[in-house]
Amino acid sequence: MHRTVPSLDARLSAVLALVQARCHADIGSDHAHLPLRLLQLGRIERGIIVELNPGPLAHARRNVARAGLGARLEVRAGNGLAPLAPGEVESVSITGMGAQTMLGILTREPLRVPPALVLQPNDSAEPLRRWAWAHGYRLRQEALVAGHWAYPVLRLESRDGPDPVYDGLPLDVALRYGPHLLRRRDALLWQQVQADVRRLTPLAAPGRPAQADLNLAQTALDFLETL
Repeated sequence: MHRTVPSLDARLSAVLALVQARCHADIGSDHAHLPLRLLQLGRIERGIIVELNPGPLAHARRNVARAGLGARLEVRAGNGLAPLAPGEVESVSITGMGAQTMLGILTREPLRVPPALVLQPNDSAEPLRRWAWAHGYRLRQEALVAGHWAYPVLRLESRDGPDPVYDGLPLDVALRYGPHLLRRRDALLWQQVQADVRRLTPLAAPGRPAQADLNLAQTALDFLETL
């Protein structure tokens, strides 16, 4: 009988909700709770855990063994997507890292990037949205999750043609703040945009970088306040 995996926090629960695949890889999994829960809840049929550091790698292997799911969840040592064969998985999750670190993982192994990605950066998601826009990935879903700060969670899917979710929105504003979040006037996004306007206003002046950032934040706030 499989042991129950500890429940996920709100951040990883939001990631879990955006994963659905036959074979899925979790990169930098640490304790392996996310892929274990994905298996137990039937959101994936098979999983691969990739972990670079020896301590978390051993931790993941212990937790998989204790859960009795070693036949369906493989733990591999390695860096980023390198331990995966091209086309081996349908989707990948990467969580708890900076957006630039995630971009490094995606760009180092372009042939191993799967059709679906679920990404949870610990900072602005703008670089990931821009990468997706430029590389044929559509932003299918996104969320902000309350925690130590507002965590963005994105689901990207490879599709031909431009992403229609940006239609009718100021592109730079939507790439900065998230088109789905803007359209549904997400409460956490509203707080974030208001905080940006307050923070940037005393710093802005013509020709300063802060002025361009303030213009984006003010445009986003105007959109959110439009009924």
